[in-house]
Amino acid sequence: MKILTDNRKARHKYEILEQVEAGLVLQGWEIKSIRAGRVQIGDAHAVLTRGEFFLINCNITPLLSASTHIRPNPTRSRKLLLHEKEIQRLIGKAREKGLTIVPLNLHMTRGKVKVDIALARGKKTIDKRRTIEERQWKRTQGRVLRGKG
Repeated sequence: MKILTDNRKARHKYEILEQVEAGLVLQGWEIKSIRAGRVQIGDAHAVLTRGEFFLINCNITPLLSASTHIRPNPTRSRKLLLHEKEIQRLIGKAREKGLTIVPLNLHMTRGKVKVDIALARGKKTIDKRRTIEERQWKRTQGRVLRGKG
């Protein structure tokens, strides 16, 4: 598995409750752009439309060498490929108050582009501060245990 892009903002803004791997329906120029690293998923999220999940606000910048006879739309909605059981489970849980579905990363698995999506609950400011304090404390503990403190 090769990670193409990571959504570090998601782990800071949200408390991750459940994680699922999903496929993406992409066009040829999008695959080329993703492999070249021209993708951003920081502001992206998944929405439910007619019983299917779509990835919204995922920005894939087209390459200049891509096909010239089409007009690429960098922020179009992209369908997520999930099994029916996964869709039903996510629908049931996403209806709870305050839960959303955000992408965590884009990666290649056996030549296919996949996205890890997560059922997440937004963190409050105090929770974000507490997480930062815990991370700093663990870093300090590691220094002290190594004898460099």
